[in-house]
Amino acid sequence: MDKNSIWGLIIIGVILAGYTFLVMPSKEEQQAIKKSDSIARVERLHKEQLEAERVEALKKQYAEKKQDTAALQSEYGAFAGAVQQKEEIITLENKLVKISINTLGGRIANVELKEYKTHDAKKLILWGEKNSKFGLTFYAANKPMNTQDLYFTPVNSVKTVDASTAQQVVSMRLHAGEGKYIEYKYSLDPDSYMIGFDINTVGMQDVIQKELTFNWAADIPSQEKGRKFENQYTNISYKFFEDDVESITGSKEESLSTKVKWVGFKQQFFSSVLIADDSFKGIELKSTDMEENSPILKNFSAAISLPYQGSQLENYPMNFYFGPNKYQTLRKYGKDIELHSLVDLGWKMFAWVNKWFVIPVFNFLENHIGNYGIIILILTILIKLILAPLTYKSYMSTAKMKVLKPQIDEINERIPKDKAMERQQATMALYKKAGVNPMGGCLPMLVQFPILIALFRFFPASIELRQESFLWAEDLSSYDSILDLPFNIPFYGDHISLFCLLMAITNLVYTRMNSQMQSSQQMPGMQTMMYLMPLMFLFWFNGYASGLSYYYFIATLFTIVQTWAIRKYMVDEDKVLATIEANKKKPVKKSKFQQRLEEAAKQRGYKPPKK
Repeated sequence: MDKNSIWGLIIIGVILAGYTFLVMPSKEEQQAIKKSDSIARVERLHKEQLEAERVEALKKQYAEKKQDTAALQSEYGAFAGAVQQKEEIITLENKLVKISINTLGGRIANVELKEYKTHDAKKLILWGEKNSKFGLTFYAANKPMNTQDLYFTPVNSVKTVDASTAQQVVSMRLHAGEGKYIEYKYSLDPDSYMIGFDINTVGMQDVIQKELTFNWAADIPSQEKGRKFENQYTNISYKFFEDDVESITGSKEESLSTKVKWVGFKQQFFSSVLIADDSFKGIELKSTDMEENSPILKNFSAAISLPYQGSQLENYPMNFYFGPNKYQTLRKYGKDIELHSLVDLGWKMFAWVNKWFVIPVFNFLENHIGNYGIIILILTILIKLILAPLTYKSYMSTAKMKVLKPQIDEINERIPKDKAMERQQATMALYKKAGVNPMGGCLPMLVQFPILIALFRFFPASIELRQESFLWAEDLSSYDSILDLPFNIPFYGDHISLFCLLMAITNLVYTRMNSQMQSSQQMPGMQTMMYLMPLMFLFWFNGYASGLSYYYFIATLFTIVQTWAIRKYMVDEDKVLATIEANKKKPVKKSKFQQRLEEAAKQRGYKPPKK
C-alpha cells in the first residue's frame, strides 16, 4: 500500500469517527428515545384495550337487547337470532398448528405454530384476535352487515378437536332463519400446515344483497431478534393466476383486477396465506409500516370480492397456509401454486443456483450433521473446491500481469502521460505479443458472481438457521453481537458482530495479497477503493444474518489459503516469464481492435518504434 493510500484511509477513518461522534445521541436524546418506546408500548396496549372495550360493549349491547325482540328485528333483520348467542372458543389442532376459532364472528382468532418459538422463547402466534379482522361484509335489508360482529353456532358442541391422527372438520353457522345460513367450514389434516376453509351460503338468496366481500387484516408482530432485518423480509405477497409472484413493500395500497391465485401476509420465516381453489378476482391490498419502536412491524389488509350469484347454494372453497417459509415444506403443497416462491432465493438469474445446488446439498448435509455451523463450513469448502480451477486460472492471469509489470513500467517511462493513446497502444501490443489477456483475472470472478449472490439470498431466508447456535453466535439467522453499544451508530447499528468483523479482516488481508500482484496499470484511486471495501462490509453486514458473515469469512479465508498454496507450490514466476518471452518471439496476428488502436495512434502522429 503506498503512502497516498494510507493517508486516504486515515482521512476516511477520521471522517467516519467524527461523523459518529457528532450524530451520537445525547443523554437527553437517549432518554427521549426510551420515552418514545414507552409511549409506543402504551399506544399498542391502548389499541388492544379499545378493541377489547368495543367487543365488550357489543356484547353488553346484545345482552340489553335480548329481551327486546322488536328492536333486534329492526336493527339486525334476519340475523336478530345471531345476537342471542354466547361466546365460545373451539380449538382445532394437530401436531404442528393450533387454531382457535371464536363463535363471535365464527372467525380464526389465534394461530399458534407449536414447533416454533419467538426469539425470546414465547409462543409463536402468527396473528391474534385483538390485532386482526376476519369476516364477510354485505348488505341485508339495505343495511351493512359484518359477520365479525355476529355470533355463529358450532355444528358440534366439542370444544377441542384433535386432528393428529385423522382429518377433522369444524363448522360454524350464522343463521338467518329456517334453512338459511352462512357457513364457515374449517378442515385440518394430520401433519399439515394447510387448513381447508370453505365459505358456504345456503338459502340466502333473499337475504344477501349485492356482493360479498371477505375482509382479512392483521398486525404483524416482530418474531425475530433483528427487527430492521426482519422488516426487510416482511411484505404482502401474491401470485397472479398462472403467472409470477409479486409483493408490496412499505406503506402502499394496490388494487388487483386480474385473477390472483393466492394472497399472503409474509414475514421473514413464517407466512399466513389465503389460497383460492380456482382464483380470486377483485382484491384491495394495503400495507402500512409501523414506527421503529413499535412491537408491530406492519399492518396488512386484504379485501377480496366473492362473486355472489344469488343462488340457493353458493360455495367458495379456499385454503389457509399457516406455517414456516421452508422451501421443501412449501413445495409439498404443489408446484403449481408456487408457495415456495415465498422463500426469497433472489432474482431468477441467481435463484437456480439455490434451487438446484445449494438447497439440495444443504438438505443432504442437514440429514447427516446436526450442527449448522459445521454444515456451512462443509458447504463453503465444497463450493471453493468446485471453483478451484477458476481460482487457479485467475491467479495465473494475475501472475502473468505481475511478471510483465517491469516491461509495462518501461513503456510508461518511455511514453509521456500526455500521450495516453500511444501508451495504451504500446501496452496492448505487449499483451498481445506475450499472449496475456488483461481481463483474464476478471472473467473467472464473473463466473463465481452468481454463486455469491445466490448465497447472499439463501442464508438470510433459510429458516433452518433460525435459532441455531454456533460458537458465540446464538442465532445464525440473526446478528452475532459480542458487544452492545450504548448508542446507535448511523448505518452501522448499536452492536458489534464478530463474524462480520472477522469477514472484514480477512477481506483486508486478501486485498493486501492481491495488491502485491497487481500491475501499475490500475486506475488512480482504485487501490484505495479496494482497501475501502472491507471497511464498507462492516457497515453493510453488521446487522445481517451471522450465518452469511460466517460463510463469507470462511470462503475468504479458504481463498487466502488457496492463493498462498498456488503461489508457493504451483506457480513459478520465472517459468511464467520464460513462457511469456517465448510467446513474444512467435508471429502475432493483429486483431481488428488492435488495428483500430494503431490507426488512431498514427492519426495522432505516433510512429511505432523500429524493431
